[in-house]
Amino acid sequence: MFDLILGAGIVVQAVLLLLLFLSVASWAIIVFKLREFRAVEAASAGFLDAYLGGSIASAREAARTRENSPLCAVFSGGYEDLRRLHENGTDAGEVEPELLEGAVQRLAWVQTEQAHRLERGLSFLATTGSAAPFIGLFGTVVGIMNAFGEIGTSGSASIAVVAPGIAEALFATAAGLFAAIPAVIAYNYMSARLGRILEQTDSFRGEYAERIRRLALRAA
Repeated sequence: MFDLILGAGIVVQAVLLLLLFLSVASWAIIVFKLREFRAVEAASAGFLDAYLGGSIASAREAARTRENSPLCAVFSGGYEDLRRLHENGTDAGEVEPELLEGAVQRLAWVQTEQAHRLERGLSFLATTGSAAPFIGLFGTVVGIMNAFGEIGTSGSASIAVVAPGIAEALFATAAGLFAAIPAVIAYNYMSARLGRILEQTDSFRGEYAERIRRLALRAA
């Protein structure tokens, strides 16, 4: 195999080097995202236990130690606003609607930021899955052209003349598929897993927004 790579044309070697980079980078992203999603799900589960089973203060303590969870980020984003709304309602006797809606809107902004954070790397997997087969196909075309060039130079179409060019062409195709298939599988799996995390975050944001409204009105 190494003799085949070293004996390939410079264009095919460049294609193989690019595919190698895409494959290594894809596997690094796959490992990182799997660990990240596992940590996020564990942190969110622990935070929800504290949030649903205790007070806002206990949920705040739980959020401080689980900063990688999008639920904790949404909670922390609204906690200071909730405190200010509580003080405003207690001191002034009423809660300003602008402050209340601003606090609720801030939760949506934090949720969007967390979604963008968790989506990082998935676009690379999607690009690798869609582009790698075509990059390999380009290497295949160049390899076939090299094979026909060798036929024209030698004036013979024997196996000894044709085989090296055909072999490097097929190797480029295999390398493209080797880079693309894991990336496509991982992208589909992680997209579904991310969708569940974002659905949970959206449900929590809606419930937390209603809780902010109730506590603010109670303070007023």
